[in-house]
Amino acid sequence: MHANSSSNLKLPKNLYLETTSRCNLKCKGCILYRGSWEPQRDLSLKELIMICDQLPELERTALHGIGEPLLNAELPNMIQYLKDRKAYVFFNSNGVLLDEKRQVQLIDSGLDELRISLDAASPAGYKAMRDSDKFDRIVSNVQVFSERIKSLQVFNPKLSLWYLGTRENISELPDFVRLAASLGVTEVYLQRLVYFHDDEGYGLARPQKTLVDSDAATAELIHESHEIAKQSGVQFNASGLSNPLESLQTGFGNPLPWKKCYRPQTLMYITANGNVLPCCISPFATSDYDSIILGNVFDSSLAEIWSGHRYRAFRKKRQTEQPPQCCKGCGTLWSL
Repeated sequence: MHANSSSNLKLPKNLYLETTSRCNLKCKGCILYRGSWEPQRDLSLKELIMICDQLPELERTALHGIGEPLLNAELPNMIQYLKDRKAYVFFNSNGVLLDEKRQVQLIDSGLDELRISLDAASPAGYKAMRDSDKFDRIVSNVQVFSERIKSLQVFNPKLSLWYLGTRENISELPDFVRLAASLGVTEVYLQRLVYFHDDEGYGLARPQKTLVDSDAATAELIHESHEIAKQSGVQFNASGLSNPLESLQTGFGNPLPWKKCYRPQTLMYITANGNVLPCCISPFATSDYDSIILGNVFDSSLAEIWSGHRYRAFRKKRQTEQPPQCCKGCGTLWSL
């Protein structure tokens, strides 16, 4: 889509809604380790309906942002509303609160997919990455949920485990794949670290912690994990990438890779406070938060924001050699 036709874009069919900005963990690779950009707040069911009713062709909805979705008591009703709209619904969770009651609620609501962010294969590794002693509890929750889904002979939600790869934890990746297999989870995703370009960073979110341009030993660990996955019947994927080994590469031969990003033309990301951002990566990629706020759903309609000056200017700048700060690492240091 050319920048000059930006104002004529149809409203998106894909929506990311942060159902809460609250979290029960303070992970070292998350922006909350530094401090939240926005006040703590839950999105209400009424507000979600108000937002989604403005998108008549809504097809896919992610109910996560920076906070932990399971903290929002209205989450099951939100999922049910969206399923009544025939949308595909999924969210990321740390799994701490995934007890029996919530497992039943998620199945009954019709949730399509649940992604558990774990980042470790041991209690010690989890403590190092997420500063929490809840590893065993989460693993137990996932195992019970996987068994419940199978015993009920239902297909959803599909479960996957996610691993934020850094130089601190890459040694546990093979065991992470083994863990997934032992839990009956058949999909594993390796994510690349996102960090500020315009600030020294925080926690583990620093350039020296990334897997990009790391050594041959790291490549061997990823290859080993791939082989374990094949033998175990687990799909080993990379978030936004075709091959986990690409997590070690930069650029892929494209001098302006951010120009290929589809998100500003195809989806909206809305925080629990109503701010519209270009994507879910942007709050982690720049320390200039005001620069990525493109409007607020409590002040303007989605149509006004989508075709408004800020969005159009953002799309236009992204097609240049000097894109918005939050886009500079896209397709080079992390995936599109």
